[in-house]
Amino acid sequence: MSQAVTQVPGVIDALTKLVSLNSISSVLPEYDQSNLAVIETLAEWFDALGFETVILPVPGTVGKANLVATLGTGDGGLVLSGHTDTVPCNPERWQSDPFTLTERDGRLYGLGSCDMKGFFALALHAAKAWKAEDLAKPLIILATADEESSMSGARALAHQTRLNARYAVVGEPTSLRPVRMHKGIMMEGVRLVGKAGHSSDPSLGVNALDAMHDVIGELKSVRRDLSQRYQNAHFAVQTPTMNFGCIHGGDNPNRICGACELAFDLRALPGMSNDDLREEMQRRLQPVAERSGVELEWQTHFPGVSPFETEAASPLVEAAERLTGCTSQAVAFATEAPFLQEMGMETLVLGPGSIDQAHQVDEYLALDQIEPCLSLLHDLIQRFCARTPD
Repeated sequence: MSQAVTQVPGVIDALTKLVSLNSISSVLPEYDQSNLAVIETLAEWFDALGFETVILPVPGTVGKANLVATLGTGDGGLVLSGHTDTVPCNPERWQSDPFTLTERDGRLYGLGSCDMKGFFALALHAAKAWKAEDLAKPLIILATADEESSMSGARALAHQTRLNARYAVVGEPTSLRPVRMHKGIMMEGVRLVGKAGHSSDPSLGVNALDAMHDVIGELKSVRRDLSQRYQNAHFAVQTPTMNFGCIHGGDNPNRICGACELAFDLRALPGMSNDDLREEMQRRLQPVAERSGVELEWQTHFPGVSPFETEAASPLVEAAERLTGCTSQAVAFATEAPFLQEMGMETLVLGPGSIDQAHQVDEYLALDQIEPCLSLLHDLIQRFCARTPD
C-alpha cells in the first residue's frame, strides 16, 4: 500500500469507521460475524504509518484473523493489544444506531466504542508521533479475533507467531487504572445418563435428576473447600467462585428422568490451575455417579482462560502506576492477558472507558478519557521503545 494514497484518520473518524464495521462474535452462528473488515482497515492505517503489517487467519475458522503490526526492529519493546470483536446487541433498545458513532452529553455512543475499538483509535493516533528511526525497540500492535466468544484469536496467536517484545498492554476498559491480576474462567458441564421409565414404579428406571441432586451437593462441597483453601485479598470477591448457570433434564412429570445436564462456571484465583481444578472435580464426582447408578459425561464448553498475575515490581506495572497515579488493581473479569504472558511478555491490562459500559445497551466511551489515554500511551512508548537522548 502507498502511504501517499492512504489517509490516516484522527481519533473520532477512526472510531466512527471501526464502529460502523459489524464484527460481532458469538457462540451462536446466527449472530457471529467476520472481523476481517476491521483487521484489514487497521492494517491499511498502520501500514500507512510505516508499520510492517501481517494478517494471520485464525486456523479452524472462516472469516476470522489476527493482525500483527510492527514499527521498528529488534528485541524488547512494547505491545499494545486488543480484540476487534464485540458482543451481540439489541439495536431496538439503543437510543441511537449501535453501528453509528453518536456524540451526546460528552460521550461517544456505539457498539465497541468502549470494549474495545476505542483503544485502537487511540493507539493509532498515538502511533502517528513516531517513526521507526525514533525507536530503539519496536512498537507492536496486536489485534485479535473472537475474544468475546472463544478467545480463539489470542489462543492461535500464541502458537502462530513469535514476538520478542518484553512488555504488553491489553487495552481493555479499566478507566485508565492499571490492572495486574485477574481471575481465570472455565465453563464446564456434567451430563448424567440414567434410565427412563414409568414414574409409578421407581425400580423400572434410574432417575438422573435424583443423581444430579447429589452431584450438585458434591460440587457445592468442592466450592466450599476451594474457598477455604484459596483467598486473595486483592480481589473484591477474595475466593474462587462457582456458579451453577443452567440445568436441563427429563421430559414429563410422570416419567423417570433418563438424562440431566448441568452447566456451571468456575473462576480461579492466580496461582490456581484450571486443569488441576477440572481433574479434582472429575475425581470427586465419579464415585457420586457410581453410587447413583448413572453414567457421568464431562463436558468442557469453553477452553478456558487461566488466572493472570504480573508482579507488582514489574517495570511495566511501576511505570503505569507512576504515570496514572493509581495503584494497580485486581479484577474478576478475564482478558487475553494470560495468552500474552504465555508468549513471554510482562503484561498489564490498562485502557480507556469503564467496564461498567461494556456489554451494555448504549455503550459509550467518555470524551474525557481520550486526552489522558493519548498522553499515557505516548509516555509508555517513550519509556519502553524510544531512543534515549545522547
